[in-house]
Amino acid sequence: MNKNNFLVLIERDEDGMLVASAPALRGCHTQAKTMPLLLKRIKEAIQLCIEVERPKIKPLEFVGLQEIEVSR
Repeated sequence: MNKNNFLVLIERDEDGMLVASAPALRGCHTQAKTMPLLLKRIKEAIQLCIEVERPKIKPLEFVGLQEIEVSR
């Protein structure tokens, strides 16, 4: 069985829900109220996205993370 590692971005929305996305897989995201449930769901979402996009997957190299402030 091949194993792949995917970077997952986790944020909290304005309603307090945790939102996870896997940037290397287009449209691969989910949400949950707790971290354990979120991690379970994002793993399931990644597995489904891999099945659909297998030939198109291009791994991303993690370079860094930066929070940027902009005026509204």
